[in-house]
Amino acid sequence: MIKTSIKIAVTSLLLVSIASAGNSFGTVNGETITQEEIEQTLGQQGIEFSSLNKEMQKRVLDMVVDRKLLSQHAGKSDIAKSDDFKEKLEMLKKELILNLWMEREAQKIEESVTDADIKAEYEKNKDLYKVPAQLKARHILVKSEDEAKDIIKSLEEAKDPKATFITLAKEKSTGPSGVNGGDLGWFSLDRMVPEFSLAADKLKKGTFTKEPVKTQFGYHVIYLDDRKPAGTKSLDEVKDQIRAKLNRERFNAFMDQTVKTLKKDAKVDLKLK
Repeated sequence: MIKTSIKIAVTSLLLVSIASAGNSFGTVNGETITQEEIEQTLGQQGIEFSSLNKEMQKRVLDMVVDRKLLSQHAGKSDIAKSDDFKEKLEMLKKELILNLWMEREAQKIEESVTDADIKAEYEKNKDLYKVPAQLKARHILVKSEDEAKDIIKSLEEAKDPKATFITLAKEKSTGPSGVNGGDLGWFSLDRMVPEFSLAADKLKKGTFTKEPVKTQFGYHVIYLDDRKPAGTKSLDEVKDQIRAKLNRERFNAFMDQTVKTLKKDAKVDLKLK
């Protein structure tokens, strides 16, 4: 079964062979260094050439120059006249034709997905977009119960408990969130150990635990910043996700059906070794 992403990428060798002369970065023996060659050298790391410092830009350009010089040198040989070259060129042509054809068919499928299709998919699978209740909390983790009790006492005496909590978290918490004032961000109850979740869920917004909460990690003091009830993501929130899902499913179904149809009339002779 063919499983191919909607966006088909042509191989890097083909990209070089059809590279445009736009966005020139200089020349090598009169041949332009193109944006495509720069991107190929940077690879799939998602790094923007313009974001690199001058030294790194020079290193990348030097790599492109080296490759261009070798390519030009190889081009002066008789490789292009060899049977091996002609055979591989035909293979590359076939691969390029296939990739471009799949891109064209994928585009047709993308254009066929309507807002009505997306809405129908959303209504049919609404359960997939349910989100559980979530809490936004902070905690201070310490090794002993006495330390936790001292922290709670300081919070009870504080004029601004939240500000004091953040300060104490930075000073005393042994957990990795301490540097951020104990901030754990948003989380569903099942993401934390049961003892922690149970204690946090009992708090009202803007309050903290009045007794240390013991878990396998030590003793916690918890402050509740906010809470969100369980709900369902809106259509607007998941529209792009559903569109991509429908595109992928329809493209895969189209490819599978096309292969099945072609196989009916094809003469296939396999030889296993």
